Amino acid sequence: MKQIKRYYTLGAEPKDVYNALTNKRMLEIWTGEEVLMETEPNTEFSLWGGSISGVNLEFEENKKIVQKWFFGEEEENSIVTIKIHPHKKGCSIELLHTNIPDEAYENISEGWDEDYFEAISELFM
Repeated sequence: MKQIKRYYTLGAEPKDVYNALTNKRMLEIWTGEEVLMETEPNTEFSLWGGSISGVNLEFEENKKIVQKWFFGEEEENSIVTIKIHPHKKGCSIELLHTNIPDEAYENISEGWDEDYFEAISELFM
């Protein structure tokens, strides 16, 4: 099992990035796919036609999102924590994704950079 820790800077306010990561309609705009998302703890979520799914664990409005991602029959929980901080250029993102199965690591790593944060960055251009 592996983990990813990354930092991103986006040219948007924390509230706008939080909204892009948690609001069903905004998620559908930048992913281009149907999304299942609620901002209540212990609700399921699904992105990209179920390619990514799991359970929302914690929300701190405009500051933090914690999710458990499903990877088949893995025994250890894969936890994603996204912290959003104000920054002079808009906001900074601190990403920690733990317990990623070895065979999924490369795809997940690229996905965070390209499918998530590059796409969200383009949303605010």
